[in-house]
Amino acid sequence: AAELAQRAAGYADVAGRALAAANAALPTEDEPYAKLWQATTTLREHRGDGHVAALVAAGFGGCEVLVLRGVLDGGSETYRPFRGWDDAQWAAAEAALVDRGWLDPARAVTEAGRAAYAQVEVVTDAIAATPWRLLGPAGTRRLAELLTPIAADVGEVLRFPNPVGVPRIQRPAG
Repeated sequence: AAELAQRAAGYADVAGRALAAANAALPTEDEPYAKLWQATTTLREHRGDGHVAALVAAGFGGCEVLVLRGVLDGGSETYRPFRGWDDAQWAAAEAALVDRGWLDPARAVTEAGRAAYAQVEVVTDAIAATPWRLLGPAGTRRLAELLTPIAADVGEVLRFPNPVGVPRIQRPAG
């Protein structure tokens, strides 16, 4: 897993991606778990930096996206305790989303809000695809197979919902 993740991370173009670039610039450790951590962190930040760019391009403010994502995830306050937004900032973000037609007056997500966020995800996936395309389908599949049991173990101690939006991972059968 460490070797495959490191190979994929090496394919990540970090230009314009500050967090991915910072992680990619760190010295590589020989110890497998440290190598795996480094590579997966670089890959996560590569996607994350691209996600932020897609959100900015779509016109989202920081608090707005957390409000909308919280509503989409079924709990509008899911992310707020972890991000430090005060009541006035949160209310202003909700009002801005209502004004844009992305939330209705009752603060439920509209089809336009769903579509706007879905488009951000499409753009994010597209600009994060290079490492996986270059690693290839077989390498990507194998890395997923190797990481799924680790993710399931972590999921047993991670709270849900969580502040980074990580879904529950089902432990593979067998």
